[in-house]
Amino acid sequence: MKRPLVLACAAALMIVAGAPAAAQVGTPALPRPLPPIPAVRDAAYPGVIDIAVDASDVSRRIISVRQTIPVAGPGPLTLLYPEWIPGNHAPRGPMRSIAGLVVTADGQRLDWLRDTVNTNAFHIDVPAGVEAVQVQFQWLTPIDDSTQRTVFTDEMVNVQWEKALLYPAGYAHNRMMFRPSLKLPEGWSHGVALTQETVQDGWVRFAPISLEHLADSPVFAGLHYRMIDLDPGGRSPVRLHMIADKPESLAATDEQIQIHRNLVVQADRLYGARHFDRYEFLLALTDRLGGIGLEHHRSSENSVDTGYFTNWAALRSDRDLLAHEYNHSWNGKYRRPADQLVLNLNTPLQNSLMWVYEGQDQYYGLVLAARSGMLSRDDALAILATTAAAYDNNPGNAWRALQDTTNDPIISQRRPQAWGSYQRSEDYYRQGAMIWLEIDTLIREQTGGRKSLDDFARAFFGMDDGAWDPRPYDFDEVVTTLNAVHPHDWAAYLRARLDGVGPTAIEPLSWIERGGYRLVYDERMTDYLKTLNGELKRNDFTYSLGFMMNASNRITSVLWGGPAFEQGLSIGWELMAVNGRTASPAALREAITAAKDSPEPIEVVLKRGDLVRTVRFDYHGGLRYPRLERIEGAPDRLGDILAPRRR
Repeated sequence: MKRPLVLACAAALMIVAGAPAAAQVGTPALPRPLPPIPAVRDAAYPGVIDIAVDASDVSRRIISVRQTIPVAGPGPLTLLYPEWIPGNHAPRGPMRSIAGLVVTADGQRLDWLRDTVNTNAFHIDVPAGVEAVQVQFQWLTPIDDSTQRTVFTDEMVNVQWEKALLYPAGYAHNRMMFRPSLKLPEGWSHGVALTQETVQDGWVRFAPISLEHLADSPVFAGLHYRMIDLDPGGRSPVRLHMIADKPESLAATDEQIQIHRNLVVQADRLYGARHFDRYEFLLALTDRLGGIGLEHHRSSENSVDTGYFTNWAALRSDRDLLAHEYNHSWNGKYRRPADQLVLNLNTPLQNSLMWVYEGQDQYYGLVLAARSGMLSRDDALAILATTAAAYDNNPGNAWRALQDTTNDPIISQRRPQAWGSYQRSEDYYRQGAMIWLEIDTLIREQTGGRKSLDDFARAFFGMDDGAWDPRPYDFDEVVTTLNAVHPHDWAAYLRARLDGVGPTAIEPLSWIERGGYRLVYDERMTDYLKTLNGELKRNDFTYSLGFMMNASNRITSVLWGGPAFEQGLSIGWELMAVNGRTASPAALREAITAAKDSPEPIEVVLKRGDLVRTVRFDYHGGLRYPRLERIEGAPDRLGDILAPRRR
């Protein structure tokens, strides 16, 4: 039975505030009263917490954890399992994967009691005379991706420390020190942004580090491993650590390595400062480990196709991943939205500035990918065309403001949507990027090319070279810095694009013509889009019949208000026949093309479960795929933006 909403909310608020136990909702079935969870305060924890993570059980994929936690004296101790994980923008700590929790002190077992409101909290009574408690448990990692992301395979493991630890409540995580150690399968190598001290009996021991930075320093380890120095002789190490399902996937060519080195150079030229003492790209070339692209201050977790290097020309979907995550070291980690800078891993994060954190990062991730050679100029323009088309045909803008989509990580947590074009999903990424592209072209136009968004990037992210303590920002600082680059009513400009609904909300499409191009729809796909659709095994008829289907002819998305929508179709229908022929992507393309010169409708037979339908599309507009077309004589500002910086 659900607890009454008013009482449940009140109890949660009182616990966050550290209210006394008497003010909480009663729990009469428990063996003892629940103590309050100590309110977090900016104070140092007394002592260093030892944590030993054993990730050597390859066959069962079980990670075993042992911790020794010093205590200041007897009385209540509350241990927290991390819930709000930085970079996830949502409460995604996998509490359900933890089992076998045992707490002892001086060889005696201590009872623990889970909090009934904050179920990531465990209450313990510490006896007199005890100086430390020992904690052990297992992280039962997923066997496959059906329930959670796979982090352990026969060839590799992704250890994320925050999923394998408990920590005392009441203290700031940047003032709580951990001494980590890690055991890996024999013969495996690893990459991590921690300082290694010793290796003994299979255990790698690292130097003490704060919980904040430990949780921000994941491990990629594997049987097949290669490391490449991306900045030989540079002022701080930047390395690429690769693990793979098979050793042949590690065969990066000299040209490919140089492209990755170019990324480091172009980021330096953009920002003019580094906010890390080292940076470790962690890259898994795999179809077995769960997919990931996650930013950290001094590293990033990235997974790509096994052919990332060996089938370079045919795989485009991952080409801007490393640029996006590397850019986050400046945007999101060093410069951090004020509502993201919280005191511990169980304090809710807020996402109101995600259109900067992720939107501008999406923009500069694409720009840096193009400037470094990860993407060609034509590929980058094709990506911009697909993004522009998505918002040129986005019915969700009619009811939902971009600002509200910053709540999506908490609302939807990236679960599939039945009507993505109408519901909208984390549009602060791509639509946010268009806002920043419009700002860039506007500044370039109004200053005659003397200024650009690059000047904002250097001023906003490039200060204090070498500093890497997070520096918060708010909306007003964004506006002030933009005005320092080029005076404009940026506050009103931004609020109109963030809060507007209806056609006026898509003003960012003005960047297209200001950039020297126009958005057109062509019967031919761009080379990038053709390659991408083949890689993702999808067939896109969004801008003709209003749907997309997979390699099995199953409809995977339907454009709200489009022809398929008007026919009552939704995801899940499977095409069986097109104009009397067996259905196939080629047959459908031919039928759409033929209908341009014929008054006859396109007849499609579909199946969903036991239901069979015949649908006739009275559509004669031909195939339509977006591309950007140059405006003759107009300044090529997009070309300038995407060109490598020479200094």
